[in-house]
Amino acid sequence: MRVMFDGAGDVIVITGGANGIGRALALAAAETGARVVICDVDHAAMADVVRSNPRMTAQHLDVSDRAAVLATIAHIERDIGAITGLVCAGAVQPRGPAASISPETWHHVLGVNLDGVLWCYQAVIPFMSARRRGSIIAFSSGLAQNGWPEAAAYGATKGALTGFVRTLAKEAAPYRVRINLIAPGVIETPQYLAANEGADDARWRASVGVGLPEDVVGPLLFLLSDAATMTGSLLSRDMAFAKTEPVLS
Repeated sequence: MRVMFDGAGDVIVITGGANGIGRALALAAAETGARVVICDVDHAAMADVVRSNPRMTAQHLDVSDRAAVLATIAHIERDIGAITGLVCAGAVQPRGPAASISPETWHHVLGVNLDGVLWCYQAVIPFMSARRRGSIIAFSSGLAQNGWPEAAAYGATKGALTGFVRTLAKEAAPYRVRINLIAPGVIETPQYLAANEGADDARWRASVGVGLPEDVVGPLLFLLSDAATMTGSLLSRDMAFAKTEPVLS
């Protein structure tokens, strides 16, 4: 069964949209006809991705800054259009033993990965609730259940998001706003490559496999679409399964 998504009339905001899964989704969503706003701190990567489609624009945004998040979402609503989808893909993943992690690093990870989702939710929910329409997606991870050495802060934030998003979903459901989680599996992004060098990368490839950002686009577009008649759910990709069959030599 083949699926086609029609994003005409939609405005999709993607935090962390300049690289990795966020970038792949931004490109795909723009191709469906949606207007896409990438929010990130990587100016060079944002400039590169928005050149590929006139329906994409970029906004500098540090999601850990609540005031900046509120102002940016209000600007998008006022000057670009009514936000129908919010994808909270912004995250950081520094590696290091939990015994020596600094307070600054710990709070930075929580500020981006966890607080950032709350600030984005607080910014967009009044608009979506008033229109009684909207889809919000946050990212969990298999590390939330299984753990991984030197990933305590990242794993803690992804574990916290499960209960957090399911609570938000119950609060937003009366207003017809859907909030779901996706655990995309192990995906080859710049962040993944920086955090999993050498033996770690080899272990992932030999076990669950390592997918590409484009492999996650279909599930994300589904969660953004009207076909996803659920909220408070976790969509999990536990093993890599390529979007297209690899060419064998």
